[in-house]
Parts: sequence; C-alpha cells; structure tokens
Amino acid sequence: LDGGGNPMMYINLIWMWGHPEVYIVVLPAFGIFSEVVATFSKKRLFGYKSMVFALMSISVASFFTWAHHFFTMGSGANVNAFFAVTTMIIAIPTGVKVFNWLFTMYRGRLSFPTPMLWMLGFIPCFVVGGMTGVLLSVAPADFQFHNSYFLIAHFHQVLIGGVAFGYFAGLYYWWPKVFGFKLNEKIGKWAFWFWNIGFYVCFMPQYVLGLMGMTRRVSSYGWDRGWYELNLTSTIGGFLMGIGFLFQVWQILHSIKFMEKDTTGDPWDGRTLEWTIPSPAPAYNFATLPTVQEKDDFWEEKQRIAAGGAPRPKPPLEPIHMPKNSGIPIIMSFFFFVAGFGFVWDWLWMIIPGLAGVAVCMLVHSFNYNTDYYIPVEEIKRTEAAAGRAV
Repeated sequence: LDGGGNPMMYINLIWMWGHPEVYIVVLPAFGIFSEVVATFSKKRLFGYKSMVFALMSISVASFFTWAHHFFTMGSGANVNAFFAVTTMIIAIPTGVKVFNWLFTMYRGRLSFPTPMLWMLGFIPCFVVGGMTGVLLSVAPADFQFHNSYFLIAHFHQVLIGGVAFGYFAGLYYWWPKVFGFKLNEKIGKWAFWFWNIGFYVCFMPQYVLGLMGMTRRVSSYGWDRGWYELNLTSTIGGFLMGIGFLFQVWQILHSIKFMEKDTTGDPWDGRTLEWTIPSPAPAYNFATLPTVQEKDDFWEEKQRIAAGGAPRPKPPLEPIHMPKNSGIPIIMSFFFFVAGFGFVWDWLWMIIPGLAGVAVCMLVHSFNYNTDYYIPVEEIKRTEAAAGRAV
C-alpha cells in the first residue's frame, strides 16, 4: 500500500517545516508587545538583552520540537523523551519574555489605550496556552491528549491569543503612523471585550471536551456522550468573537468618516524613531539620517528637552536617493504561483507557461536600468512644512 516508501518520513518532512513555523510566526507579535508595553508603561523595556536572547533561543529550539506531533505513532521511548525535553525547554525563554513584560509594567506610569488592552489580554491567554503546551509535551500524558479537543484549545490559545492579539495591538498602535489618523477608542474597546470574552467562552470548554475523549474532526456528536452542552457553549463563544470582529470593521469605517487626525506624528508619546516623522510617513521616511546614541533614543531626547536641554543639532538637508517602484516582482510572483500549482498536480500545461512567465519577467527586469531617482531638497522642505515641521 505504501509503494515501498515510508509514510512517517513524509510526516517528518511536513512537521520539520511546520512546527518551527508555528513558533516563528509569533515572534513578530512578541516584538509588537515589547514596543507597546514600553510605550504605555512610560518605561524602558525590562531586560532588553534577555528578551533578545529569548527570541533567538526560540528561533533555534523550534527546529528541535517537531516530533512531539507524533508521540503516539511508535517512534520509540528515546525519540519521545528527546522531543519531550526539547519541547519543555522551549517554554523557558517563552516564560522569560512574559516576565520581561510584567516587570516593564511594574511601577510604570500605565495608560490603557486599545493597543495596551490587547497587550494585557494577551498575557493571561498566552500563559494558559503555554502551560497546556507543557502538558502536551509530556509524552505519556500526550497519549490521552493527542488528537483531542484539548490540543485544539491549546493551539488556538497560543495562535489567536498570541499571534492575532499581537497583530491587533500592532494594527491599533501603528495605524495613525500609516494613515494619519487614530482609530476610535470607544468602539475599539467594545471590540476588545467581545473578542476576549468570546475567546474564553469558545476555547475553555474545548479543554474539558478533550479530556472527556472528544477527538477533533468530529462532524456530529450525540446527546448520550455529554458533549453537546460544551460544544454549544463553544459555538456561542465563536459568535461573540465574530461580533468583536464586526466591531473592528465598524471601528475602521467610523474612523475613516470621523477621523481624529494626527498632526503631531507622535500620538502615543512614543519611544522609537518612527514617531519622529510625520503621519502618514513621507516616501523618504527621515528628512535627515537620525543619530542614535542610546536605546529609546527619541524618548530620551524628549526627556532631555523637557528638562531644559537644547534640541540635538541636525545635519543640513541633502537630496535623498530613492528606488523607483516596479510592478515586475508582483507579476513574477503570480507566474511563480502558477508554476508551483502546476508542479503540485503535475500539469505541464500550467508548469510551462508559469516558468516562461517567470523567465520573461527576469529578462525584462535585468534590462531595466532606470531604477532610482533623487528627491530634491526643495521637495523635502515642502513636505516637512506641510506637516508643520521646521527643517
């Protein structure tokens, strides 16, 4: 039936890619939380070096955890023990980051706009998800948890409570920098509470269902097993999260119509360099190359000026070298998709035109020598003056 091959090798190949991806997809969210918590605690991020080391440790250790997806498939005690230990170890740098954020908030001057709410909502959610991940890493226990709704609840606890919540925090935090106006805070808080309450109503019952023996991919379940009520509760939670999403859509549309324009470029009293430029950011970003002398340099400079110090002198304006836009990479990516899809199904009629399109795009782009231009000083002055900034 297996044609002389080994299906387990195929599964190994999938998860050797798939599980590092699951960890690494959350790392940008951790970076977002680090920015948000420092800004709204009015404090420098606690343990910056340990935070960076923890992120690097997760990136490396994530490549040694993939076999915990098939503890029950007969890999043997030694293999199971190795991957159980590596999975437990990866929880250590993850816990370090949580303490970094908590100690950043400790004795800080906290404020609670929408980005900070998503940060606070993330911490208990991710802690529960992390602890259940450690439970799943225990190979003997995993024989009970494997392929059950306990696993489903854990996965969503960290991927939604970690990744999605982080990207929501980043959406609210950098929205005024991208578009030049803030999103409505009142509607955003409604969205936050519907999302969070719905999240726990949806996924907490699934832990219990998993311990009761309910496996995933079940299309129907009877009253006699005692699963119905908890599944109904979980469904209600899903609808509550849907209402939260509708609030977010309403928030964006409402804010576009009744926008609260950001005229300062620094609506959150930020700490990092992107808040030194107008909102939305001009094409060239910085009119002059910023000089960075310490961590959170913009924040430290603001504190120094507030204490009576003189602003740091800036170099004179010069023309800014810029790359020209090109649509060829987007077109080439489409042809790559066509060719890749053809390779999946072994369709030569799709592979050949896809690869031909890629080759033509590369050929055309290789003869494109007009790839850059300079923004003159006069245009930089006009842009900065329109944003109310002296140059």
